This record gives sequence, C-alpha cells and structure tokens, in this order.
Amino acid sequence: MANLAESRRLLDVPPGISLKELSVAYKNLMKRHHPDRFQEEAERAEAEAMSTRIIAAYKLLESVHPETMAAREQELEADLASQVGNWRFEKSTLTLILGNGSEYAFIGVDRGAYNKFVGSNGAARFVRRNLMGRFSFRRVTAARVEEVVA
Repeated sequence: MANLAESRRLLDVPPGISLKELSVAYKNLMKRHHPDRFQEEAERAEAEAMSTRIIAAYKLLESVHPETMAAREQELEADLASQVGNWRFEKSTLTLILGNGSEYAFIGVDRGAYNKFVGSNGAARFVRRNLMGRFSFRRVTAARVEEVVA
C-alpha cells in the first residue's frame, strides 16, 4: 500500500493524528478483522486479506509519522555518510540506495525537486538541505551488516 491517503482511509484516521491514536485505531481495526475470529474458510480468507492491508497501511503511516521521522533523522544522517549509491523515482517517491545498503523512500517528491536532485553536485548534501525537512521519508531497508568470519 503505497498511498498515504488510501492508508488513512482504510484506517479511518485524519492526517494530524498522534502516533498513540494511530496505534489505537490500528489495534481496534485488527480486533474486528483478525482471521482467528472467523470459522468459515471464506470469511477467514477475506479477513486475512483485510488484515494484511491493515498492517501495511499502519506500517506506512507509522513510518512517515513526524514522531517516527524525528527519531529516524539521526539514522539517516549516519547512513548518508556512506553516500548515495543509486536512486529510483516512481510515482512521486524518490528511493535512495545508499552505499551501506540501506534504502530510504522520500514520499511526495515533485518532478522539480527530483530534477534538482539529479543535477546536484553532492547528492547527500542535497538530501540534507532540500529533502529531509520538506518531504516525509521512511527507511525501506536497513544497512547491511558484514559478518566477520573468524
């Protein structure tokens, strides 16, 4: 579920909801749609599909919530030290693949901001100055940890 508005509609929450209220709405919705509540196979399968959508919507909204983003800014700063290795731009989402293997998705990026990003000399610097404070972002994957074999 990639759309914020669709996720908010599914969970029936307004844009300015607190993280705690979002969690309460998610838990109440999951209680109603949990597959274990249904005996018939068809109802159970439908509930499973709905609970999967609810979980995806909650994870998306939680990951782009201002409280979560504030906590993740320091992680992004540290990850940016490994430099931007590659990126993708699809449906106003700019996904950065960093040198350490972590990925961050910036949501709602307009074409103009993307073009400036591509034309910038320092991608990490551009991200810090122009994307971090302006667009919602979430960590898609964490950095790869290299195992040391003794």
